[in-house]
Amino acid sequence: PIYNYAFIVDSEEGLIVTDVNTFNDGEPRNNFLTRAATWNPDGVLNGARHITVGGHYAYVTTPKGVVFIDIDDPLKPKLVSVIDLPDARATALQFRFLFVTDSTGLRVIDVTAPKAPRLTAAKVAIADAKKMYLARTMAYVAAGKEGLVIVDIETPTSPFVYMKYNADGKLNDARDVIVGTTNASLFAYVADGVNGLKVLQLTSPDIQPKFYGFSPDPKPHLIAWRKTSSPALSLSKGLDRDRGVDETGGQIAIFGRIGSRPFNRAEMEKLYLRKDGSIWTVTDEVRMADFVPRKPSTSVVLRNAGQ
Repeated sequence: PIYNYAFIVDSEEGLIVTDVNTFNDGEPRNNFLTRAATWNPDGVLNGARHITVGGHYAYVTTPKGVVFIDIDDPLKPKLVSVIDLPDARATALQFRFLFVTDSTGLRVIDVTAPKAPRLTAAKVAIADAKKMYLARTMAYVAAGKEGLVIVDIETPTSPFVYMKYNADGKLNDARDVIVGTTNASLFAYVADGVNGLKVLQLTSPDIQPKFYGFSPDPKPHLIAWRKTSSPALSLSKGLDRDRGVDETGGQIAIFGRIGSRPFNRAEMEKLYLRKDGSIWTVTDEVRMADFVPRKPSTSVVLRNAGQ
């Protein structure tokens, strides 16, 4: 049912749920939206600013913190918890971690157990962090006058600034950023406030010959821009390709083989959680004492009769 609805946050009314199936019935004359539900118990969403949906959980930023909501039944949302984080602005989700911008910069919340989120000690100081986009091992943060701040999040609990880029002062009112790939190159699209839309090329064979791999280091270059009639404040996200399921295991893609399906949430958790809920981990340290010498084994080689 969750895929039948769009979820909107309003600073006064809280969470507004609206059915979007009217856009999918092939009849253009009924393309009007009406609200199906409104949710804001005890004003918990007063001042709501931004919403991220991951599976059947919604993460909403407010001036007081981040509100976690279970929307498995879209018309009857349930409050899960609230993380106190004054002046929370925007969020972005990647696997087990929710990244949050606030007045101090970038913060990280562990959502391995969605019903028991935990604010980590991780923090990256950014003067005016706004919206962001996560792309594998990098977080791209729209940072107002500072332009684009690229944060290394390969270890989510120990993030650090990889680079700050303002295109020699031309990128100075960054409000939002979306990252996407076209052909063999990675691009960042930046809503640069009063300056309009800016396009940055992050990787390419020309500027970075060895850019292959899971997450090549970005080398941003400003390649295009467009002045807008009013300040550019936000951008829509492109299509996520090759996703089998959402963050809580709901299937969102059709598989080619009859009877095939992706892992559900419980099956995926077996790959990274122990039975007690703790995380499977390994260490980078190698102890020679762990290696037990083995006795040489006897091998038999069979040869052809003529050899």
